[in-house]
Amino acid sequence: MNRIHGLLLTMIIASVAPMLSSPHAAQTAASADLPPWPHAFRGRPLYPVGFSAAERRFLADFPGTAARFSDGESAILMRRVTQATRRLHPAEDCYRGWGFEVGAPQIRADRDGSRWRCFTASRSGEAREVCEQIRDSEGRHYTDVSSWYWAATLDPASRPWLVITIATPLSKAD
Repeated sequence: MNRIHGLLLTMIIASVAPMLSSPHAAQTAASADLPPWPHAFRGRPLYPVGFSAAERRFLADFPGTAARFSDGESAILMRRVTQATRRLHPAEDCYRGWGFEVGAPQIRADRDGSRWRCFTASRSGEAREVCEQIRDSEGRHYTDVSSWYWAATLDPASRPWLVITIATPLSKAD
């Protein structure tokens, strides 16, 4: 019976321990150690674009930092994630939630050979190509949030992770 009691006590401690830590303090400390955002992406200068009040509220408890940029053609959202989290959703889910029709995703290779998950999103005659990628601190790339989540959970030392989402307007069909 002692083994069962020990096992139960261990399970209770493991389930309560996350509630005793301060995720906000850990998030703030981890965010302070992050490098600055890039000034260019794919050879083009980046211009900061602010978040709306609703977006700031949504990102308030996000484990990491986020910034939005434009390169004059595309909208580029960059998020640095400091811990494995279920608060990171695939861009497809966000676009569906915003009322866009989302095309089937495709995996595409970039000029440097890294892979991106891309899809088209359209609504009210507006269409854009959206590509997303997650990079870890060891140079690995992920094209889907689920595979990243499990890798991040099993190897938290590979943090922080950089999530890049690029939305490029497509020319309107006649």
